[in-house]
Amino acid sequence: MFPTVALVLELEALRRGAPQVVAGAAGLHRPVRWVHISELADIAGMLHGGELVLTTGVMLPSDRDSLARYIDDLADIGAAGLVVELGRRYADALPRPLVRAAERRGLPLVMLRTEVRFVAVTEAVHAHVVDAQLAELRVSEAVHQTFNELSVEGAEADEVVREVARMAGAPVVLENLSHQVLAFDPAGQAPEGLLDGWERRSRGVAPAGRTGCDRRTGWLVTAVGARGRDWGRLVLVGEPGPPPRSAGGGPAAGPGGPAGPIGPSGPPHRHTVLLERGAATLALNRLLERDRESLERQTHRTLLSGILTHALTVSDVALRARALGVPLEGRRLVGVMLRLRGGPPSAALEAQSRLRDFTESAALAVRERGLTALTGGLDDGAVGVLVSLGPPDDEHAALEGFAAALHRLTEPAGGEPAGGGPAFVMAAGSSVGSLRDARRTLLEAAQVADAALHGGRKAGTYYRLPDVRLRGLLHLLRDDARLQTYVERELGPLLAHDAEHGSDLVRILTVYLEHGRNKSAAADAAHLSRPSFYDRLHRVERILGVDLDQVESCLSLHVALLALEAVRP
Repeated sequence: MFPTVALVLELEALRRGAPQVVAGAAGLHRPVRWVHISELADIAGMLHGGELVLTTGVMLPSDRDSLARYIDDLADIGAAGLVVELGRRYADALPRPLVRAAERRGLPLVMLRTEVRFVAVTEAVHAHVVDAQLAELRVSEAVHQTFNELSVEGAEADEVVREVARMAGAPVVLENLSHQVLAFDPAGQAPEGLLDGWERRSRGVAPAGRTGCDRRTGWLVTAVGARGRDWGRLVLVGEPGPPPRSAGGGPAAGPGGPAGPIGPSGPPHRHTVLLERGAATLALNRLLERDRESLERQTHRTLLSGILTHALTVSDVALRARALGVPLEGRRLVGVMLRLRGGPPSAALEAQSRLRDFTESAALAVRERGLTALTGGLDDGAVGVLVSLGPPDDEHAALEGFAAALHRLTEPAGGEPAGGGPAFVMAAGSSVGSLRDARRTLLEAAQVADAALHGGRKAGTYYRLPDVRLRGLLHLLRDDARLQTYVERELGPLLAHDAEHGSDLVRILTVYLEHGRNKSAAADAAHLSRPSFYDRLHRVERILGVDLDQVESCLSLHVALLALEAVRP
């Protein structure tokens, strides 16, 4: 916000005096809040800190101790520096005691060899200060406008973090209280350098106060939360780049004014307002959208979707997962798919709420069993889990324990849900030894889960490909045109008859075959009288041109019906 001593010395009004820094050069970065002209030796009592004092020295004391005390008083009050004009008191050099005292206290001491108009210096510096304040107000308005819009729009955490990084010109990371990365923007830098060893590095940064700049690393950190409950930190990493740009794209000074150092001896961080507004937007959006999944679940879901859709590279997934506390490299990976049983919910909001609760239950089961895994919802009725196992971990025991824990967490208070068996299907793919093969194990788990949904119930445990047998094979082949052709050849006429006449002959055939061709049992299961059921079976035979007393015909039709389940959405 304020010009530094070095910048003031570059102003034309002072350059005319041929300024020469004779002591305290290390303090030239100090901000100049104001310029004060005085010949008094006890001027320190009239200052507030940040002033650049201009004097001819005509009333300064002559003895060494008094000169040192004069410098000490200025340094103690926080003066930005002292400028002494030669000619009236000192001919061609300043007293050595004055120079030594200024060097000892790190107070910039500047000597002017020729006369300057002090009032011109004050006008130039004060105009610079006012201009900087106006620029700050403009950028502050742009910052507030930008983040107000993000709040109104309910922006995702990634969008808010991206905007903070863009305006700061530096990498920004949103982490939870366990120092795991929830969202980040590297601001054009390499993500590896930003996220490698993040938890360890972040734990070492603990500035005092709710917002603070760490003196050792230069990181600016602010807490994220509301109503007295913090849930994360927003971190501006390292030194910012160019000043932030306004919402319209034009250049502007940052919320703290012109660029300045961020080191231990630098001024208050110029991006404090920007970071705090970003944190407030994140906290507000979380309060307004309580029914949405947690940021941690969102991040897990993004990584799982990135694996399945190839939207993220293997190195990106490994890097982000490691920063989230889920190492995936050099470990055995097992894809798990969880699918809710029952019909679709009656409304979209109900579906979202149901999936959110189920996902959180799955994440809780992962934590209870001490597993390392990515856990996130993938659609309205499925939750994906990528379990990461170390060398000593027993795969079957880990999956059995997870299934049992999730069954307990989702079991209704009155016991088993209506219909018996668990409220979900859990399927696991084959374990793989490389992150590059993670997609394969997740897809296999999804295919097994789809097949298992139509099969028998297996309470308290999980399915694998051998468990779904023929159904599993057909689900693996469901996109094959040859299988679809087979279904049409075997069942096409019957499907067309049902569609044209509104009959249910496909269901009648399914019930008959599922009951082992026992007509009496099948009639009871179909809730029809035996004569009526037998009549419908005869119609099936006529339409398809088959004999249902032949075992091979029934086997072929049964396979076609199972394949129909697989190829239908």
